[in-house]
Amino acid sequence: MEFSELMRAAEASPHAVKVPAVWGQGRAAFGGVAAALVYAAMRRAVPAERPARSLAVTFVGPLVVDLEVSLEVEILRQGKSVSQVLGRAVQNGEVVTLIQGSFGAGRESEVAVPSLPAPPMKPVAECIGFPYVENLMPPFTRYLDIRWGEGQPPGTGATGRSIGGWVRLRESTPQALEEAHLLALVDAWPPATLSHLRRRAPNSSVTWTIEFIQPRAPLTTEDWCLYRAEIEHASHGYGHIAAGFWNADGELIALSRQTVALFG
Repeated sequence: MEFSELMRAAEASPHAVKVPAVWGQGRAAFGGVAAALVYAAMRRAVPAERPARSLAVTFVGPLVVDLEVSLEVEILRQGKSVSQVLGRAVQNGEVVTLIQGSFGAGRESEVAVPSLPAPPMKPVAECIGFPYVENLMPPFTRYLDIRWGEGQPPGTGATGRSIGGWVRLRESTPQALEEAHLLALVDAWPPATLSHLRRRAPNSSVTWTIEFIQPRAPLTTEDWCLYRAEIEHASHGYGHIAAGFWNADGELIALSRQTVALFG
């Protein structure tokens, strides 16, 4: 089941969604999909003229694959231009993913500061691709095309702070790229801290904050996007990582911050 198919299934039955095992990593669903499902339910509850500005995601527990999950949305406040929304994924009566989101319409302002430029990165053709290998890579990676251009992959004992490269979804039919897709694309990259390990070890995202730059240029699932993350601090089993996400023209799309629990 491709990403867009899963999103359509969730829209049709938001209180009885099942994430198939192909979108899992072990018994738990890929975090980017868990966040995307909750976000999409939130998006449908907010006026279209109020785009998503920021999402604060807490992965309370694993969203188990092949088990029904209910997507719940609560409007905390509907202001003149900003909507504050709470979204939950509930499984077996327990919250497994929680998102507090801010959606806001644009307004006139004297302040106009351009975003920082995209970092230099090798062209896609010069980056290393990782084809999906069953039983070696998480199942969900079969739906993602990741090209590694900076830093080292997980488990290589690297000492650098940054990783990055290019990413896009593998979809049989091109789809317009919405914020739900962006959540999957940004979270597709492993935490930069995993590159410092010398062996494979469990890890878990604790919290994730992502801010979307609005308005943005239209994109489709065929377009490559640039990701770059930097470790700001890591010790005592936790890592703090900041990342940026740009389109191929160097326009900033999103800013991301993540706290990761490390078990190695």
